Amino acid sequence: MDLAQLNYTTTKKELLAIVFALDKFCSYLLGSKIIFTDHAALRFLLKKLDAKPRLIRWMLLLQEFDIEIRDKRGAENLVVDHLSRIERESNPMPIQDEFLDEQLLQVSKITPWFANICYYIVASKFPPKASRLYKEKLESDAKYYIWDDPYLWRLYSDQVIHRCIMDSKIKPVLYLFHSASGGGHYGSTRTAQKVLDYEFYWPTIFRDAYQFVSISEQCQRVGIAISRRHEMPQQPILFCEVFDIWGIDFMGPFPVSNGYSYILLIVDYVSRWVEVVATKTNDAKVVVDFLKSNIFSMFCVHKVLINDQRSNFYNRAMSSLLKKYGVVQKIATAYHPQTNGQAKVFNRKIKKIFQKMANPSRKD
Repeated sequence: MDLAQLNYTTTKKELLAIVFALDKFCSYLLGSKIIFTDHAALRFLLKKLDAKPRLIRWMLLLQEFDIEIRDKRGAENLVVDHLSRIERESNPMPIQDEFLDEQLLQVSKITPWFANICYYIVASKFPPKASRLYKEKLESDAKYYIWDDPYLWRLYSDQVIHRCIMDSKIKPVLYLFHSASGGGHYGSTRTAQKVLDYEFYWPTIFRDAYQFVSISEQCQRVGIAISRRHEMPQQPILFCEVFDIWGIDFMGPFPVSNGYSYILLIVDYVSRWVEVVATKTNDAKVVVDFLKSNIFSMFCVHKVLINDQRSNFYNRAMSSLLKKYGVVQKIATAYHPQTNGQAKVFNRKIKKIFQKMANPSRKD
């Protein structure tokens, strides 16, 4: 307080403190209705008829708020009562009550990686203090982007556009395509390719996918992710059209889960389309019923079926069914799984996925 304010009466000093607080913290106190005080005469000061100009100015400021002043005894208002009785120092430190406008209610935001590209496309201006090399690079890269408010799109050579996503969305997107229920826990290259197939883009997609997969707990616990160099060498059989040649194989037995202990898999050699079903047994009847209900009825009758020499595939029931529909049955060479390489590769991929995603209780 200055020298003039030190001469105020106790009631006016208390009112001055309220006016000072409301003026400095106006944006925080809007909506407040009650101010507790231990000076009952303050309520009557606001209703004084022959008020001085100074009091009138204070009352005009208070009218901006919906406030109500109630009396509260000092014994019940201990904190404020104690602060008001602290002895004043002879040379007090001045209070820094000046706040810069840009520091009030400041919100920190992360600038997206494509901010400069959007700025150049929309305003045709370069960012301030940009070097000549950066300006040339920005001008060269901008022709591959399209701004469609509120999104930026990346145009590829095949005329397919991909939506550019912000840095905060990268980890959720990678989790969705790698670790979620439909992710499959594939390697970094396959995960990044899945992201691109769903038309998302950011510049470091392959590097971020590699880092995300390398720290995945499930992948580290089971083993390295499947890549092309881990696949079984294949010598594909010549084919003509989609769904002409299929390879079939059984997986199992597995620990029993809900009564099922085997998995029957069939894969098309052209499109790599896979059909999988869980079975309770691995006999010929299961195979015949599966071919009738899931393959012949949905994909028409194919020309060739490749299987191994086990009795559940090589028997009279299978031979009769295939002969009826005109399907040629080719038997894989013993101890040479490359003959039915596609089925073996997908067997291993499905087993890896189950190891990473199956519940330890084996009830899912």
